[in-house]
Amino acid sequence: MNNTFTKKKLVNPISSTLDWSLLQSEMKNKLGMEVYESWLKKIDLIEEFNNYLLLSVPTRFIRDWITSRYLDQILKIVKNHKKDIIRIEFKIVQVKSNINDLNKENIELASDKENISFIKDTYLQYNRIDPNKRFENFILGNSNKLAYEASLKSTENLSYYNPLYIYGGVGMGKTHLLNAIGFELKKDNKVMFISAERFMYQFVKSIKSNDMVKFKEYFRNTDVLLIDDIQFMNGKEAMQEEFFHTFNALLDKGSKIIVSADRAPNKLTRIQDRIKSRFSGGMVVDIQKPEYELRKKIVQKKTEELGNLYPENAKISNDIQEFISSEITASIREIIGAVNRVISFSKVYKKIPNLSETKIVLKDLLNLSENKVTIDLIQTLVCKFFKISKNEMLSSRRSRYLVRPRQTAIYLTKILTSKSLPEIGREFSNRDHTTIIHSVKTIEKLKETDPEIVNNINKLKNQILYNEKENEI
Repeated sequence: MNNTFTKKKLVNPISSTLDWSLLQSEMKNKLGMEVYESWLKKIDLIEEFNNYLLLSVPTRFIRDWITSRYLDQILKIVKNHKKDIIRIEFKIVQVKSNINDLNKENIELASDKENISFIKDTYLQYNRIDPNKRFENFILGNSNKLAYEASLKSTENLSYYNPLYIYGGVGMGKTHLLNAIGFELKKDNKVMFISAERFMYQFVKSIKSNDMVKFKEYFRNTDVLLIDDIQFMNGKEAMQEEFFHTFNALLDKGSKIIVSADRAPNKLTRIQDRIKSRFSGGMVVDIQKPEYELRKKIVQKKTEELGNLYPENAKISNDIQEFISSEITASIREIIGAVNRVISFSKVYKKIPNLSETKIVLKDLLNLSENKVTIDLIQTLVCKFFKISKNEMLSSRRSRYLVRPRQTAIYLTKILTSKSLPEIGREFSNRDHTTIIHSVKTIEKLKETDPEIVNNINKLKNQILYNEKENEI
C-alpha cells in the first residue's frame, strides 16, 4: 500500500509538468521534419516516473532504429524541460487500426487494380527515364566503346547478357548508358530504373509499414531492372538478402538485369560473395578514363550545344578547347563542368577568356599535385616578384616595402596549401597564428578596393600553380 501510494504521489504531479506535444514539436524543429515524420511521430508517452520516461513505439524495428540514432538527442530535449529525467525506456505497443480506417483502406485498394499502390506514388518520382540521355547522344570513344556496344546489344535481346554489369569511375557515363537502355526498352517492357540507395530507402520503408509482401511483388514484377551505384549496398545484410532473392526471381522469369558500380564485382567490399558471384556470371564491362580524342569530341560537342543556346556569349577559342581537352582528364563530368565554367565566365564578363583566366577559373579541376605547391616555393616567387630577399621578408622588420610582400606570401600560402595557421606561422619565422589571420584578412580587404593587388595576386598564382615564367618581374 505504501509503495502504491508513494508511486502515485510521485507520478501524478510530475506527469503534469511535461507537455508531450511540446516535446514532439521541439523534436520536429531540432531533428527535422523528415526524421520526425518517419520515426519520432510514432512515439507516445505512456508514463513519467521520478527519473525516467516510459515511451511506446509500434515495432521492435522502430525502437532499435530510434535507440541507435536519436535517443541521446531525444533525452537532451527532455532534460531541457525536466533535468531529473536521466533515462528513457521503450515499450512496444502495436497500434490497432480503427475499423473505419480499415474499410477506407480496403476501398482505396479496391479502386486501384495494381497491388503495388502503397509504393507506386512515392516511387514514381525516382523512376523517371531522362529522354536527354539516349544512345544517340552518347559520345563514343575507345575507352567506352565496349560498354556502349554491350548496352546496345542488351536492348536487342533481353537475355543476351544477363546480368550486364557496367563499372567505372565517377562521371564516366554509366548512368547515361543505364538510362539509354531504359529509354529503348520502356516502349515494349515494364522497366524499373532505381539507385541502390533508393532501393534501400524503399526496403526500410516497407519494413516500417509491414508491407514487405507488396515490396517483393513490386520489384519482382518487372521485365527490366536497372540499378545504379550498387556499391552503396555494402554492409546492409538484410537488404542484400532481399536483393539476392529478387535477383534470382527475376532471372528465373527471364527478366533483364543491368547493374552499374564504381568497381569490378570482385572489388566490391562488404557485399555477399554469392551476390558478387551472380554479377560475375554475366557480362562485365568497364568504362576507362576518357582518352584525348574522346575528351576533344566532348569539349567540341558541349561547346556547340551551348553555342546554340547562347550564340552571343558561349564562345570558346580553339586554344582553350585544346587546353581543356589536354588538362582535364579525370572524368567526362569534369570536362563538361570545365566547359560550363568557361562559358559562364564569357556570359558574365561579356568576353572570351584568355588562357591565363581559364587556368584560374579551372584551377581546382586541373591535374595539379598539392605537393608541388610548397611554402618555400611561394616565398621564393613572392620575393622574386617584389625584388626583396627571403631573409628580409622573414625578418621582424615592419618596413612598408616588406610588410605587403610578407602578407601576400602568407595569403597565398593559406589559399594554395592545406597547411594550418600554426604551421604557416612556423614557416614565417615562428609568427603567431593571429598574425597569420591578420595578414590574410588584410589582403582580402585590399583586393576589394585595389586592382593592382588583385593583378599581383593573379600573376603570382599563375607562377606558383602553372610555373608560368612570362609574368615574372
